[in-house]
Amino acid sequence: MGIYSFVCLTDDPFSKIRRQLEKWTLEQPVEKVYLHLDKPYYAAGDDIWFKAYVVSGGLHRLSTLSGILNVELIDEQDSIKQSVKLPLDSGVTNGDFALPDTLHQGNYRIRAYTNYMRNAGKEYFFDRQIAIINTINHNKNNIVKASSINNKGAGKIDVQFFPESGYLVNGITSKVAFKAVAPNGLGVAIKGILTDSKRQQVTEFASVHLGMGVFELTPKAGVTYQAKIIDGNGSAINIPLPIAVDKGEVLTIDDNDRRNLLVKIAISRPLLITDPGMQLTLIAESAGKIYFTAKTKAGTAVSSLVIPRNKFPSGIVRFTLFSGVGEPLNERLVFIQNTDRLNLKLTADRQVYAPRQKVKLMLTAQNSNNQPAAGSFSVSVTGETRMPADEDTQNNILASLLLTSDLRGYVEQAAWYFNHADEKSRAALDVLMLTQGYHRFEWKEILKDVYPAKQYRPENSLQVSGTVLTTGGKPVIDAKVKLFDLDSIQFTRDAVTDEHGRFIFKNLTFDDSVRFIVQARTSKNKKDVDIKMDKLMPASTSSNKISPDFQNDFSGRLAVYAQSSKQLYEEQRRYGLGNHVISLQEVVIREKRQAVRNSSNLNGPGNADQIIMGKDLQAIGCINISDCLQGRLVGVNFSNGVAYSTRDFRPMQLIVDGMYVEDKYLNTVNYNDVQAIEVLRNIGLTSIYGGRGGSGVLLVTTKRGDENDEPEPVYGRGITTYYPKGYYKARKFYSPLYDRSGTNKQLADLRTTIYWNPNLLTGKDGNTFFEYFNAGSKGTYRVVIEGIDNKGHLGRLVYHYHVQ
Repeated sequence: MGIYSFVCLTDDPFSKIRRQLEKWTLEQPVEKVYLHLDKPYYAAGDDIWFKAYVVSGGLHRLSTLSGILNVELIDEQDSIKQSVKLPLDSGVTNGDFALPDTLHQGNYRIRAYTNYMRNAGKEYFFDRQIAIINTINHNKNNIVKASSINNKGAGKIDVQFFPESGYLVNGITSKVAFKAVAPNGLGVAIKGILTDSKRQQVTEFASVHLGMGVFELTPKAGVTYQAKIIDGNGSAINIPLPIAVDKGEVLTIDDNDRRNLLVKIAISRPLLITDPGMQLTLIAESAGKIYFTAKTKAGTAVSSLVIPRNKFPSGIVRFTLFSGVGEPLNERLVFIQNTDRLNLKLTADRQVYAPRQKVKLMLTAQNSNNQPAAGSFSVSVTGETRMPADEDTQNNILASLLLTSDLRGYVEQAAWYFNHADEKSRAALDVLMLTQGYHRFEWKEILKDVYPAKQYRPENSLQVSGTVLTTGGKPVIDAKVKLFDLDSIQFTRDAVTDEHGRFIFKNLTFDDSVRFIVQARTSKNKKDVDIKMDKLMPASTSSNKISPDFQNDFSGRLAVYAQSSKQLYEEQRRYGLGNHVISLQEVVIREKRQAVRNSSNLNGPGNADQIIMGKDLQAIGCINISDCLQGRLVGVNFSNGVAYSTRDFRPMQLIVDGMYVEDKYLNTVNYNDVQAIEVLRNIGLTSIYGGRGGSGVLLVTTKRGDENDEPEPVYGRGITTYYPKGYYKARKFYSPLYDRSGTNKQLADLRTTIYWNPNLLTGKDGNTFFEYFNAGSKGTYRVVIEGIDNKGHLGRLVYHYHVQ
């Protein structure tokens, strides 16, 4: 076989490929989100503090494309428990979730995305699993349902094989990567033997990290291959390898050299005989930008090329081999880890501290050239002795923005590849690239000028929009529309509908609790029109890719934190602090019966043990009805949106407008549409429902538009109410100041989050200072700083100090 060199192109002959890629980059910009959380896991009653970094493009510059970020807390049943909408300021924002102490123990996830990111699909959202324990147990039904957690021991493992170039070619040596996955979605260690169709052993192989590994194979024509897999339990399965072809090319990249990539292209002899003059072009791109192109004429069997790593930015680089007519033939992903990260350094005012002593730290940020870096950072300080942390199982800004945010599939322990700068981690990362798919775009689609439709536009500010229709459903042109704020007489806006009856109020700023009235009149000032408001629903929460991270070993792994959380709860209750409710004994409530129009109550409207009116739900302002009702209904507890009677802890029968519905249906009802909720628990009221009412009945009556329980004329022709989701006003983290009078020094300071600051900025000199007081406990404290400079360089630092 001969060796010939590539010709590196300065003037790319594949102008169409370059032009189409530039068009895709311009018209389909990529946004990514990362959330820095204050802790790796939580307890009911805790606060979740976070800072969001939104970047765009391959250089990870802070994004100016979107101005709004959606952040959601989702439970195991894919129900959104809390959500906030936050304004972005030059790509950053911060927020929090207050966890009530009635929250059920289990696996939760925090998801973040901009409206524009919905075009790429929820697989590219920021999505992180967090465990929330509950040591308080207000609810006896506070359990983790086994059906929602994967069982690692059940079922057979799944093993897949991935030839480096996508397929095997007879007579050409190829790398073959493999990945073994247990039924719970996590990698499992295996070993195996590869045999041919003559039952001769070809090679042995074994996984090197999380069920992944690689071996080499030179397939022969007319021979098939089979792998005999043996898992950790000694069970054996046989899996055939993909059948090799006679004609084809194999793109191989050797990633062992720290400075260079060795690229080889091998072409089968039958293909060379068929087309001895074929031209091949190699293109390497990252985030839609071409960083390297080389061209050659096929005349020999093997071609090689050495490419310096510093030609590429850190992150995923996709190498694609094209035919002479521009058809993509082979593809290979490579992860580049260069030195273009921020160097972060913390300088402390002392080496050892005492409990409740002031800590002064200086952060210094420098780029890879040791020049000062101005950037935006967030810092979290936790008591690691009371809250142990596993760096490899936690997400971090490097693993998220450089790796997982560009991959559609699940990546197990992504942070591990960045926490261990050794040969093993680098080799394992290359195997991951061989087994993982990249789907930001497909070459064939963009070369045909086929782009996915952009259904969701970037949100730069809040807006209110809708359509004015006649009673017959036709658009009303030039209708005059007014927007009023029920709580602010001074706030009014005017708009006129277009030829489609559409109206829009742009560039609005309002809080989450706003209540609007929208009024419309025809051009002749007639009010006989209907107003249809636009409602942007949250992205679907089903089928998330991080479900393998869900766990069921809360008592073992989080035992230390569970004890700390219980102690903190008792101390806060003693002084009336924290996100806590007071458990009451069951009482009998006697009050004047409230009339409920249109109620389907078989006992008669209003004949109930308790009634909650719709206006009361609006005043509470929860995301889900079950959250509004939790702790407000006597003898009723809610678990994952389902109402349970405290008498037998079984689901209550849910009836909505006379229809018997599933117990999980409650949170699908918009609380703004509820007229009243009636609670039936007394046997004298439930017996009429027979066996279905044995555990109680929850009756929901929705509004018909003829209610008069609101003082404002909000229903009727030409007028409607509208309660959009506005901006959440983030709280400020409280850190006690023990050098000031008035601070409660009697309180045993058992906090696990000692300090949180989402707005840490370094100046032109790359420096900034921050200070805080330690908690009252001794042990090891852990400081985590993450952030990004104004050129898109990422940084992360973990620092420890001791309190004695």
